[in-house]
Amino acid sequence: MSREGIGWILGMVFCTGVMTTGAALTPFLHLQVLAALSFVVTGFVIFFFRDPGRAIPTQPNVVLSPADGKVIDIKDVFEDEYLKSKTTRVSIFLSLFDVHVNRIPLAGTVGYFHYRRGDFLKAYKSEASEANEQTIIGIENDKHKILFKQIAGILARRIVCDIREGNRVTLGERFGIIKFGSRVDIFLPRDVQIKVKLKEKVKGGESIIGVFANES
Repeated sequence: MSREGIGWILGMVFCTGVMTTGAALTPFLHLQVLAALSFVVTGFVIFFFRDPGRAIPTQPNVVLSPADGKVIDIKDVFEDEYLKSKTTRVSIFLSLFDVHVNRIPLAGTVGYFHYRRGDFLKAYKSEASEANEQTIIGIENDKHKILFKQIAGILARRIVCDIREGNRVTLGERFGIIKFGSRVDIFLPRDVQIKVKLKEKVKGGESIIGVFANES
């Protein structure tokens, strides 16, 4: 269970207890309906904030998926904020039913961090990569640099990111969560061999997005 969901779950359990007590002590049908609905919502909240373990790959020079979801776009773009070079952008859409805990895609040091306010467009739209509210994170080590973004969606209004510039991070470690539907973009140098395809389902901290060329 994700620690970011503890408050939500405790709140829903409390509300469910109140509704259930009221339904048991009074004959009002609407309280019984509300009690039943509160059980459903509580179950969904518990499901949403699940945090399953992952088998972190041990191969060298791999870039892992930062999130669970479906690959919705693979596009060559110029990244002018941190890498300042031509890159391949892999976009991953997280539905309400995906695990929303985010994981580190490359071991190293956080060399760049920026929070940008923005819109809440539908996360699968191409323009959401620039227009939506997001955190932008660059990681570097002695060989490589990558950039990735946590991007809010039409329902996601809360991005949690526990890392900042200067932090040391390990491959596959948890670093945050985007609550209730969202997107993650990862920008890779052109020497990275992309290992995923459009519409492929990936798992954060487990699926390999790419491998640095000639180092696989």
